[in-house]
Amino acid sequence: MTLNLDEHFKPVGGKVIEYQSFTFSGGEPHIKINAAFDINEEITITHRLNSFNDLGMLCLAVDALKRMDAKVSKLVIPYFPSARQDRVMVKGEPLSVKVYADIINNLGFKKITVLDAHSEVTIALLNNCAAISNHQFIKKVTTEIGLNVKLISPDGGALKKIYKVSEFLGGVEVVECSKSRDVKTGQLTGFKVYSDDLQDSDCLIVDDICDGGGTFIGLAQELKKKNAGKLYLAVTHGIFSKGFEELEKYFTHIFTTNSVKELSHNCLTQIKLDDGLLS
Repeated sequence: MTLNLDEHFKPVGGKVIEYQSFTFSGGEPHIKINAAFDINEEITITHRLNSFNDLGMLCLAVDALKRMDAKVSKLVIPYFPSARQDRVMVKGEPLSVKVYADIINNLGFKKITVLDAHSEVTIALLNNCAAISNHQFIKKVTTEIGLNVKLISPDGGALKKIYKVSEFLGGVEVVECSKSRDVKTGQLTGFKVYSDDLQDSDCLIVDDICDGGGTFIGLAQELKKKNAGKLYLAVTHGIFSKGFEELEKYFTHIFTTNSVKELSHNCLTQIKLDDGLLS
């Protein structure tokens, strides 16, 4: 059985548990679960955790189910919150990913599924974590654009994962890139592409998260200087906080999943997670 805490997000099958939820005038989330289900069946909870209120709703749902003697077993949260805050860069900052992980661990799930984790830190912090790679997602992307592309690694942090994607796809060529970031301001500079001439080859940048898009715009500019052909972008978790206006100046098309939110734009294809990406 499945409890989907976001009505627009149903990444796994199974009989659905009905509920009502709302937010009190003081700002507190609340949930009331319909008792018309078999409490002897194991329950999978799915959610998109984009705020502490989303996390709060998850905690309340688990508490409500346990008070009904239900068997809460699995959690599916493809985008793990604060995954990028996986180290303390400046004194006075929290280790945010650990805060989320500690709270979720206390809920006692037998299995927690995340998709394309930002780093090994999330996987290490979560109890009973089942980390799903981005391989099926990128396979679906290359089905759309073809395998006659070069895979672009935006930085050293993505490099290991991209070589694994290349191997999964049968050995697609990888081009390494790098950038510099000011840890105090977040400013990006010094984009580099480690190829002398891309010879009009089409390029697919692969990464786990797109927020404002500055990394990919800066990288696209450098790729064009190295004679890149068409540019494509595939990011598993699409936030796109600054929209698509600047991105579509550089990219022929952009691909993402619905792990964070529903998106629609003429330059975007959003691949639903119920389409085999979590298997």
